Amino acid sequence: MILSDTTIISLVKSNTIEISPFDESAVQPASVDFRLGREFLKIDETKQTSLSLDKEPVYRKIDSDSIIIQPNTFMLATTLEYIGIPNGITAFVEGRSSIGRMGLFIQNAGWVDSGFQGRITLELYNANHIPIELKSGRRICQIVFCKMDNTARNPYRGKYFRQDTTQGSRIHKDIEIDKSIAKNVSAS
Repeated sequence: MILSDTTIISLVKSNTIEISPFDESAVQPASVDFRLGREFLKIDETKQTSLSLDKEPVYRKIDSDSIIIQPNTFMLATTLEYIGIPNGITAFVEGRSSIGRMGLFIQNAGWVDSGFQGRITLELYNANHIPIELKSGRRICQIVFCKMDNTARNPYRGKYFRQDTTQGSRIHKDIEIDKSIAKNVSAS
């Protein structure tokens, strides 16, 4: 069940959901607008010629109140707001449609697990043929909260727990579930 504006405001005011800083005017009928922070990461193409799931990518960090994303360019950003989601509630991130209509795709892999705490790292891609300028503090995405059918047995405490800055991929730290399955699949 997606939470309404009334429920979201009530849960934030009771400190069940943490959003900091919180501005009630950012609450939409079934979401909360989050703003763009001032930290960005871009893959450093001068230090690597390809990316691998087994190696940590090298990023170039940019701290700025504004940034221009060139055409067909990917970069990471973070939200200004810090969020804390209790067990039993989850959320997903959607780009604002007004920004999407300019050709900017915004994701965070789509999902924020129950129990997550931190600033949300956003994946930005300029699909347009001209640059797009973004400014820190502008509304960039919306967070939609959902009530789960039950609390999670293992709320999120993963490798991005309590992140406070833009975080690059940590996939190289993954522990594969069953390596024998991967070997059998690649052998066939």
